[in-house]
Order: sequence, then structure tokens, then C-alpha cells
Amino acid sequence: MSSNPLSVYEQQSKEFMSARELEASVLSKAGLKLKQVQDKWDTPEKDLLLDEAVRYNQKVWSFFQSELSMPDNPLPKKLREDILNLSLFIDKRLFEVLAYPNDPSKLDIVININFNLAAGLRTNPEAANP
Repeated sequence: MSSNPLSVYEQQSKEFMSARELEASVLSKAGLKLKQVQDKWDTPEKDLLLDEAVRYNQKVWSFFQSELSMPDNPLPKKLREDILNLSLFIDKRLFEVLAYPNDPSKLDIVININFNLAAGLRTNPEAANP
């Protein structure tokens, strides 16, 4: 068992989250990691933070790509295609930022996408369609 109380809490929380809540949490964390890079852009730790944040975001979006590509995915085909196209855009932007890390505002769009999707996942779909 982990001696870090935060790790224990996070693990316990994940066990009781719905899939939507877990996806929202992961997307929020991805956005926060990128936001942290922006906030520390002019510090010596920027490169390490950028690498970590980009890798985390790539893992998150690779997971979504994998899940959305499965033939038995329950989402409508058009929605799956739209999210897959969005993930390709995000991949391209993240590679661009790694190749040319000269402007922290290049991360804005990915941060906004992550936070907006997380917010959408946190809404109750039943409440939106009475």
C-alpha cells in the first residue's frame, strides 16, 4: 500500500468513478499539465514540464483514438469520426509545440479542448434531454 495519502485517495476515487467521470478527470489533468507549462514557460524547468505534459496528453489522446477505432464502440459513427479528427489535430499541435517551443500560446487550443470536453463529460446527459 502506498504511504502517500494523496495517492491512496486518488486510487480510491478512481474505483468509484463512472467512465465519464474518469475521462473528465483525465482530460482535466491533461489540461492542467499544459497550463502549468504555460505558467512556468520562462523558467529552467519548462522543458521538463513540457515534455511531461505533452507525453501525458499524447497518452490520453492515444487511448481515445484506440477506443474510438474499435468496431464495437457504442458512440455514433459521426461523433467517433469527429473526435478522431480532433485527436489528429491535437497530435499535430503537440508535435508542433515540441518542434518549435517558442510560443506558450500555441498550447491554448489544446488546453481549451481538454477543459471543454471534460466539462461536457461532467454534464448529466439525461438532464440535457428531458
